[in-house]
Amino acid sequence: MSVVETPRARYRQVAEELRNAIKRGEYQPGEMLPSQPELARKYGLNQTSINRAIALLRAEGLVRVEHGRGAFVQLVPTVKRTRRVPRPGGNGSSFADEMRKAGLDPRTELVSLRTDPAPVGVAERLGLDEGGPVVVRERHMFASERPVQLAISYIPLTVAGSEDIAVPDVGPTGLYKRLAERGYVVTRFVEEIESRRAHPNEAGFLGLTDAQQVLEVARVVFAGEQPVETVVNVFPAQQWRLSYEWNAEGAGLT
Repeated sequence: MSVVETPRARYRQVAEELRNAIKRGEYQPGEMLPSQPELARKYGLNQTSINRAIALLRAEGLVRVEHGRGAFVQLVPTVKRTRRVPRPGGNGSSFADEMRKAGLDPRTELVSLRTDPAPVGVAERLGLDEGGPVVVRERHMFASERPVQLAISYIPLTVAGSEDIAVPDVGPTGLYKRLAERGYVVTRFVEEIESRRAHPNEAGFLGLTDAQQVLEVARVVFAGEQPVETVVNVFPAQQWRLSYEWNAEGAGLT
C-alpha cells in the first residue's frame, strides 16, 4: 500500500501522483485508470477522497469520466501559438500554420456569417456607437478532428462593405488582403489575454467541464489609427502555450 504523506490534503497528493504518472506515460491516452476501490486500497484512503482526486484531474482536462466505467486518460496535444513583435510580413502565422507545426491536421468550419448590432464591448474596441452594425464571423477550429479553438470576429459594416468580405473563408490573411483592397491596410495588432472559466457553449464544443479554464485572446486590428476588426479567440487553457517575442531595441526597456 502506498503511503500518502501529510499535512497537505491527501486527495491532492493522490491527484499529483496520478498526474505525474500520466505525464510520464505510465497511463496512455484512452487507457483507463485503476478503479476507485483499487486506488482507495493503494493509498489507504476512502473512495470520497479518491473521487475528489479524480475530479481534480477531470477539471484539468487530463481524464474524462464515463459513469459506470471509470476514468480514462485524455489525449491533450499541446499547441504553441507564436506571436512576434514586430511581425515579419505583417500578419503573423495562421491557425493552419500553427497546427501543421504541431504535427496536426487543421480544419476550420464557418459556423455563422451575419450582420448584427455591435455588443457594448465590441463597440468600445471598434470605436463605434453601441448597436452600430458589424459583420460577425463565427468559426470552429479543429486539429486532427479534435475541437481546439473558437473564434468570433467583428468588422464594422462601414469597413467591410458587406458580408461578402468574409466569403470564402480563407483565414485572416485573405481577409486582410480584401480589407487592403477596400483601402484599409492592416498596420497594427493589440491583444489582451484573460484566463477564465469556460462558458457553457464553449465547454460543450471544446469538451470541457464547467470548472475548466479557457484562455480568451481578444485582438483589435488597426489600419493606421482606425480599428477595422476585433477578434475573440477561445482556447482550452491546458492545451495551448502562448509565446511572444520582440526585439529589445526601441522597446523602452531600462
